[in-house]
Amino acid sequence: MDSQSSDLPLSVKSLSPDLSDVDLLLVLRNGHTQALGMIYDRYSRLVYSLAFKILANAEEAEDVTQEIFVSLWQRNAYNPARGSLSSFLTTMTRSRSIDRLRSRGSRYRFLQRWEGIVQSETVMATPLEQVSMGERSQIIRAALEELAPNERQVLEIAYYGGLSQSEIAESLNIPLGTVKTRSRQGLLKLRQALQGYV
Repeated sequence: MDSQSSDLPLSVKSLSPDLSDVDLLLVLRNGHTQALGMIYDRYSRLVYSLAFKILANAEEAEDVTQEIFVSLWQRNAYNPARGSLSSFLTTMTRSRSIDRLRSRGSRYRFLQRWEGIVQSETVMATPLEQVSMGERSQIIRAALEELAPNERQVLEIAYYGGLSQSEIAESLNIPLGTVKTRSRQGLLKLRQALQGYV
């Protein structure tokens, strides 16, 4: 950073909309979180728009936007010598959004395989196949029983009720973050328990 940046007064009163991105980040690094608000005001629309374009989901785009700015605040990953802050935020947003798409895809594929197993139990089969299906059904039920009741509840509402995570949060009157955590933990446990069957 240049000498002008290092000589910046660090009082909150010195925060001005005219400060460069680098100067605002320096003020932020020195403990003045109000600088993050100014950076957010400058770039949140850019970050949100890109996240929404990739994810096509307003709620997830908002989550990514929040993650990006919290990460900018908590980690000193931006290097001005490598390019502008807007380029850095664009790259981070694209990466986080694509990670979410991949995660969404793997959860969806897992639920599809799980649904296939459950549906296969209802198809007429030979006695040997019925025994095999019965064993798989028991394994699935046992895996579900191993989940914490709140994790099982969220997954069953999502799977059988077809509700989104925000709808589940509203219907159970719990925070959205809690629904996401329970869903993620439940799916991971089910995936592990059913590893040899899906």
